[in-house]
Amino acid sequence: MTSRQADVLVVGAGPAGLTAAARLARTGARVVLLEREQSPGGVPRHCAHRGFGDRPHALTGPVHARLLADAAARAGADLRTGVTALDWAGPRALTTVGPRGAETLAARAVVLATGARERPRAARLVPGTRPAGVYTTGELQQAVHLYGQHIGTRAVIVGAEGVSHAAADTVRAAGADVLALVTELPRAPAAPAWALAARLRHRTPVLTGTKVTELLGRGRLSGVRVRHRDGRSTVLACDTVVFTGDFVPDHELARRGALTLDPGTRGPAVDGALRTSRPGVFAVGSVLHAVESAATAAREGAHAATAVRRWLQDGTDPGDPYWPGGVPLLAGPPLLRIAPNRVTPDDRLPYLLRTAFPLPHPALYVTQDGRPLHRERFHLGTAVPHRPLKLTARWTHRVDPRGGPVHVTVGRPHPG
Repeated sequence: MTSRQADVLVVGAGPAGLTAAARLARTGARVVLLEREQSPGGVPRHCAHRGFGDRPHALTGPVHARLLADAAARAGADLRTGVTALDWAGPRALTTVGPRGAETLAARAVVLATGARERPRAARLVPGTRPAGVYTTGELQQAVHLYGQHIGTRAVIVGAEGVSHAAADTVRAAGADVLALVTELPRAPAAPAWALAARLRHRTPVLTGTKVTELLGRGRLSGVRVRHRDGRSTVLACDTVVFTGDFVPDHELARRGALTLDPGTRGPAVDGALRTSRPGVFAVGSVLHAVESAATAAREGAHAATAVRRWLQDGTDPGDPYWPGGVPLLAGPPLLRIAPNRVTPDDRLPYLLRTAFPLPHPALYVTQDGRPLHRERFHLGTAVPHRPLKLTARWTHRVDPRGGPVHVTVGRPHPG
């Protein structure tokens, strides 16, 4: 086992990790970027649809991934693919295994950009047999776009989010028909235009209030049993089912390092500078909030690079004695989570929230110890599940760093 030293060790070469590595390498920092897959780029590598990159958002996922990887390489980052970070070997050191064998990599700063993953059928507790033809979105996209595999002829998509419609497009690109998209929610969470296009252009219904209760078939999937909101049970005959949208942070490395995890996001707890509870360790992208857009991940990578540079220059953040720890930032029901989820008076990164059910023209209240800090009303549209709601950080200077938790609530201010 060998040991190598770097200024910054970035774990994960998706949009967040690649952007952070490129920004830091341009400043002259020695950056080592680790990626367990054989190619960098993260999820966009197998997202063939357009919508990536800067305006006018005309790039496909693979093109966007290549551009980010090329930018990191040109900046001087040492990109190592096929390398897995196994565990911590010190406060800012990791044990890894890859083509060079086992190594211990130590750095002055570590950036965790390990991303997120979709929960498979077993984790969603869907009973039935164990036939072939069961996918998550990532497995489906890799099978079709990276390996050109045949997936079946008739598919059911479990979920009705934007990613669910992208999965449906992938099924069609593979030459199969999409029988239906099904969701337990009373209202489809994707933008209405998605459902309208599915219904009119592809004649694919979106079945709301519908739950998959069983998988059927021996050897190969033959159908899925679903229960509708009125209690009726029917079988949709299909040979492929794709489970979409139920993302969880890939937080194994953070958990093994005993980093503080946020109960709402289940990822590392971070403040507005994306610092974790371990000094010199930062976290960015979907490991913080599974899952937001590639553009959001890239912005966080750029934001974290600024904080990492400050750390490299000073070994701490000047004028900020309140971290590790910060003030907990809590989202009250029906809000499910908020990220970042710790706050210090100097934070400037906007906060991303998710709601459990639709909120028409929501008003958000921020309070600490019963004291109002901020009120923000969203006059346009409705906040819906599985789409982010953004809260400005203009109020953070009002936070008492020695006070109690800061609460974000919908409607009336939190009583304290």
